[in-house]
Amino acid sequence: MSVERRRAVRVLLLDPVGRVLLLHGTDPATPGTDWWITPGGGIEPGESPAEAAGRELAEEIGLAGVEWGPLIAYGTVRFSFRGRDYEQEQLFHLARTTRTEVSLTESGADEHALLLAARWWTMGELRTTGETIYPRQLAALVEQVLTEGPPEPPVRL
Repeated sequence: MSVERRRAVRVLLLDPVGRVLLLHGTDPATPGTDWWITPGGGIEPGESPAEAAGRELAEEIGLAGVEWGPLIAYGTVRFSFRGRDYEQEQLFHLARTTRTEVSLTESGADEHALLLAARWWTMGELRTTGETIYPRQLAALVEQVLTEGPPEPPVRL
């Protein structure tokens, strides 16, 4: 079976009290499997990672006008969705917002995750949850950003 390779951007979106926004997703091909992820998605041809990040926030949660920070992490992830295998190179950008009222917008048919909910998570909740959160190192990354500032250079996840 072939693997589809793609480039994507994820957004580590923080509110004024240090909570991070995560989206609850599922895969219709694997009933009963769900997870929490940062907002984001594929980088389209001719689009910069920053442009893709802004577009994805608008598309997924209807949010614009965030304060953009630096690239803070990167990595490659392999996953299956709707029966297809993907290898995704992803970049994580830091962003901050004072607007905490967000809602899922109508996702396009080509969205990889079927999104169920959006929720702001505290550090304590991230550290102690039994829920599946991707990337698995997210709690450590958020803690580093909140206590030491954005990592320089960006860290590999």
